[in-house]
Parts: sequence; structure tokens; C-alpha cells
Amino acid sequence: MGAQGLKGEVKVKTFTHQPDGLSRYAVLHARDGRNFTITAFRSAKPGEAVIAFAEVRDRTAAEGLRGTELFVARDALPPAEDDEFYHADLIGLEARDSEGRMLGKIAAIHNFGASDVIELVRADGDQVHLAFTRETVPHIHIADGYIVVAVPEDDEDNDHVE
Repeated sequence: MGAQGLKGEVKVKTFTHQPDGLSRYAVLHARDGRNFTITAFRSAKPGEAVIAFAEVRDRTAAEGLRGTELFVARDALPPAEDDEFYHADLIGLEARDSEGRMLGKIAAIHNFGASDVIELVRADGDQVHLAFTRETVPHIHIADGYIVVAVPEDDEDNDHVE
């Protein structure tokens, strides 16, 4: 997030299905507990928006928010459809191979531009990044607390996940 203009507006990167979807939530919150009430919203370039908050009245205050992550309250989100999920639902789940052996836990889902990448943390602390595709993650069992990861067979040692 960064300042935009002189009146306290901020430019944000959106992670909603449709950028203007963010404006429907009215109040966003930061990790430190601060709430920000949306008073104006306009789309910018793809994946970005310019927002005015009631609590941010000038450029100095907007500049103070640089790097702040804003979130929507979970209960304000619509329920996930069948075969859909929120990334937050995956964080902390076990990653298992097709035989049920634990490979690690999901630490994060990233998107570096090309597609989603799942970050696993193994028991030894090593991090593994895998393409988050149906081929790599064929089964997701949120209620049971795990996903199934198809370990690439062309890797002779398979030491990148086990």
C-alpha cells in the first residue's frame, strides 16, 4: 500500500476475484488491530485500486501506511463453492504423499506472476515450493486437515519433499 495524491488516498494491490469486490467490504483491518473504513474506491490498473479511508485524511497519514497489509473479516466473505477454498483455509494443513506419509505443512500460497505456488515447510525446516496445480495437488481435504501432493517421479531422489 502506498500514498496516492495529496488528500490521503492510498493505492492498494487487490487480491479479490474482481478488483471492485474489495469496495463491498466497507471495513478493512490491519494485523495490529486498526480498522479502516472505505469512503471511496476506484479501480486503477489491473489488480490495483485507489481507496480513501475515513481514518486517513492527508498524504502524511497515507504514507505512514506504506507496506501495511489489509484484510477482510472472514465472516464477511461469501462461503466457498464446491471445489473452491480460500488460501487461508490451506495454511497449516499437512501435505501428504499418495501413501499418506507426511511431507510437510503448508506455510503459504504465493503467486509470483505465472501461477500459484504452494510453500511447504518440511520437518527439518527446509522450504519447498511446488506449482499449485491439480496435477501437483490432486486432492484437498480441508475438513480432515491435509492435502495430497503428487511427488514428481522424474526426480530420482525425491529429496526436495521427503
